[in-house]
Amino acid sequence: MTTLEFSYSLGQMSTSLKPFALKLTKDNEEANDLLQETLLKAYKNREKFADGTNLKAWLYTIMKNTFITNYQRMARRGTFIDTTENLHFINSTDSRIENRAYGDFALKDINTSIEKLDSVYKTPFMMYFRGFKYHEIAERLEIPIGTVKNRIHIARKQLKDMLRTYRA
Repeated sequence: MTTLEFSYSLGQMSTSLKPFALKLTKDNEEANDLLQETLLKAYKNREKFADGTNLKAWLYTIMKNTFITNYQRMARRGTFIDTTENLHFINSTDSRIENRAYGDFALKDINTSIEKLDSVYKTPFMMYFRGFKYHEIAERLEIPIGTVKNRIHIARKQLKDMLRTYRA
């Protein structure tokens, strides 16, 4: 397809692309901008279009991808990066301050629940929590690795039951 034929085809397709642009943007001016940007990208990348393929589908894909890219760019503008050592992403439109009371209560309840565990389950659970591997726990406690896994599983299940008030 020659450049002239391609340009003509783009002009013919622009009328069918406009409703799709309006559906995506829900604003007439933004739809016109999206349509113009889509046609410009299509024209610049005309050598990538293969004869015999569906031009309309190709243009719809370009428009959809352009809209998504623009939307993501706008979303990133509402977020800034905190340059402190923690490197948190903070949404600038939302501010929230919490105290540590809830966390303190939860930690106290977790520790109390762990203390209530039978030592048969608590010991392997705490070793696993501190970073020991299953085989290391089995060696230190001189029990089979399957027993270690089972006891940790039971400890988790009991803790989950004791701490059900914290489920989301």
